[in-house]
Amino acid sequence: MEAILVYTTFPNWESAKKVVKELLERKLAVCANMREHEAMYWWDGEIRDEKEIGVILKTEVSKWKELRDTIRELHPYEIPVIARIDLDKLNREYSEWMARVLFG
Repeated sequence: MEAILVYTTFPNWESAKKVVKELLERKLAVCANMREHEAMYWWDGEIRDEKEIGVILKTEVSKWKELRDTIRELHPYEIPVIARIDLDKLNREYSEWMARVLFG
């Protein structure tokens, strides 16, 4: 089992929960950690300062492409960040639980 994290952001709790629930129902991820934070970024030639919901999804590398494509399909942003973070190590118990959820 090769676990990865996938990071993305949403404009609000409603859209984050809606997309995350769909990803979980499709068994594209086993868990999501969501947190509100301040985001500053360039958009349309100006610096924006807004609240966003950051989401870290836990999944397996074989789910990456379908997960990425599904996020793109469901995401409210025109250009969402969808970042894959490869894990060097993960405890065995958690890895086994992930495998049971995703493939069991």
